[in-house]
This record gives sequence, structure tokens and C-alpha cells, in this order.
Amino acid sequence: MPYITISYLIRMCHATVELKKWGNSLGIIIPKDKVEELGLSEHDIIDLDIVKKEMVSGFGITEGRAPYKREHAAEHEDLW
Repeated sequence: MPYITISYLIRMCHATVELKKWGNSLGIIIPKDKVEELGLSEHDIIDLDIVKKEMVSGFGITEGRAPYKREHAAEHEDLW
């Protein structure tokens, strides 16, 4: 029986998009320049890696952590 080899050409780009309400679901719109860059068309199969970006305030970030304990200076004299 002959072996069949399937290979894929992977073309990638990066875009930051916003989720939008689409009926009862959420959807994204792929920017036109990215569609053209990748040569996408309707019914193409694509893979998505979804990463949620969140703004984190630096205030209170250490809340609930143990207080800072100073190491013995003698342990690191060679660094000074």
C-alpha cells in the first residue's frame, strides 16, 4: 500500500481584536489587511490561540503576602 504524505503550509500573522456581541454569542472580526496578508477566504479553516489581556494595577499587588524579610548581609558579602 502506498504512503500518502500530507503537508501544510503555515502562514501566520498577529492581530489584536476585540470580542463583539454576535447574536447570543461573541465573535471577532479579522482585519482586512490580515485577510489579504494571509490570503484568507470564506470557509477557510484557521487555528486560533486565544490570549486574554488584562490591565493589572500595581497598587495592592502584594496584598496578603508575607512581609519582606531581609537576608543576612554576611551571606552575600562577596557581592558587595
